[in-house]
Amino acid sequence: MENEQKAGEKFSPVNKGHFFDLEPPERVAAFYAKLARGWEAEYKEYRRLWDELPKTRKLTDYPLLVDLETVSRCNLKCPMCPTVTDEFVEKRVLPFKKGQLNYNIIKKVIAEVAGKIYSLRLSWIGEPTLHPRLVDAVRLAKESGIKEVSFLTNGYRLHLDYFIKLAEAGVDLITISIDGMGETYNQIRKPLKFEETLKKLQDISNYKKANGLEKPLIKIQGVWPAIRENPEGFYNTFAPIVDLIAFNPLIDYLHNDSDIVYEDNFACPQHYQRVVIGSNGRAAMCSSDDFMDIDIGDITTQTIHEIWHGEKFRQVREAHQRHDGFKSLKPCKNCFYPRKAAADEEAVINGRTVKIENYINRAQIVGK
Repeated sequence: MENEQKAGEKFSPVNKGHFFDLEPPERVAAFYAKLARGWEAEYKEYRRLWDELPKTRKLTDYPLLVDLETVSRCNLKCPMCPTVTDEFVEKRVLPFKKGQLNYNIIKKVIAEVAGKIYSLRLSWIGEPTLHPRLVDAVRLAKESGIKEVSFLTNGYRLHLDYFIKLAEAGVDLITISIDGMGETYNQIRKPLKFEETLKKLQDISNYKKANGLEKPLIKIQGVWPAIRENPEGFYNTFAPIVDLIAFNPLIDYLHNDSDIVYEDNFACPQHYQRVVIGSNGRAAMCSSDDFMDIDIGDITTQTIHEIWHGEKFRQVREAHQRHDGFKSLKPCKNCFYPRKAAADEEAVINGRTVKIENYINRAQIVGK
């Protein structure tokens, strides 16, 4: 990995969140070239700042990215996801109008950050397509000049007619969670069926080709244990119809691990890159604070700028500047970012060898 450090330096992890791709270099390069099309210079600066700011600990006037959770609830029951827990439902869904962000708040945030941030992600933990005005939010963000608008979805609602509405609204990137194929997918992603999801992606691909569309880019990602049995088959099934195929080692969202091994002198990059707003309007300290245990602000009474420069966020950054200070924060102790990983597996895909990294002392079994 790119996590090497000189003696005495604070550790700063690769900013991919331990997501890896199954792709050859030319497909990866093509994906990012398409994503940057039309704003190449700004995109280059965006990615430079994304890498450099955590190292220099400099704070820009606004974050580079805002994660705006349009919906916290989900219509699936995937066994490795926090949304299946009673704690998540009680904390993040039931008290807040079924976990749905008020559209007036969405408009407020977009009005403030337009022209000041590079990227807006209209999702976090829940399923964004459950929001009745997701298409409107995409359109407003793009019309307001935000360069990159994206979201992550389970694909449940991504039928062609809905995709066309999103495409016409201007969404740049849609990431779809695809955990395995066939019965493996069916068991993890109940009540979705693999063949139906595959058909949706084929329809989307055909529509894009017929209309000469480069965007929306389609990326799929899944947990490694669901792909392990046949990674080459997984890749060859989806490569002709999507733009990028990624995976991650199984992340312990359920917090069941006991012997976590941490990186030395870890300092999180996220606090210099992004602000995360939950569907309840509260600001989370990072994208890994699934249960919102650390309160750093509230967008219903504050601005993004006030939250970003606020005292509570400053204290979080300060904790990460101390040796092992991150361990004083509950979400950080359970997070995947500081965890050590080892390249302990290999996969062969069409003659290419892909290194597979897994978290040390983390069983790669879905739901365990």
